[in-house]
Amino acid sequence: MENETKIVDGFKFMPRSLRAFVGKTIPEAEFSGHIPWTPMKRPVREATVALLTSAGISMKTQAAFDMEREKKEPLWGDPSFRMIPRDARSGEINMNHLHVNTRFAKEDINVMLPIHRLAEFEAEGIIGRLAPSHYSIYGYQIDPTALMSETLPAIAEQMRTEGVDAALLTPT
Repeated sequence: MENETKIVDGFKFMPRSLRAFVGKTIPEAEFSGHIPWTPMKRPVREATVALLTSAGISMKTQAAFDMEREKKEPLWGDPSFRMIPRDARSGEINMNHLHVNTRFAKEDINVMLPIHRLAEFEAEGIIGRLAPSHYSIYGYQIDPTALMSETLPAIAEQMRTEGVDAALLTPT
């Protein structure tokens, strides 16, 4: 049991038609490229930590992610991002995502963006500081070109500006 191999089935909850379509775009060979890794510059208890989610969360005062265009163009996903302040509350957020049940995150932001849990970690000294801003993207990206070339570099630059040492990713 100790050395048991576990296999994660990323297609388990997808409809068969979507599974077949997406499955065609994923190579059969195992990944053999370089995985970048940057060691922490300071211990976590001294680090500034930001959150990044692919849940399509926005503040109610911000424009929602563009699901209407996706409905017209099913292979398109909104590549923009939203900044979420560290003091955001569940009642102040929206979650718009055509591929995820948004009910639970709308009731409790911590389901997809655990801001309040990390604030507790900050208060307990587990992390050094919770970053002033957190980030949300729309996780449905068949063509991630704009996401990779524009959105993520803009997020990384904002994180650098705010002195972020580590980002916790919460995928949908």
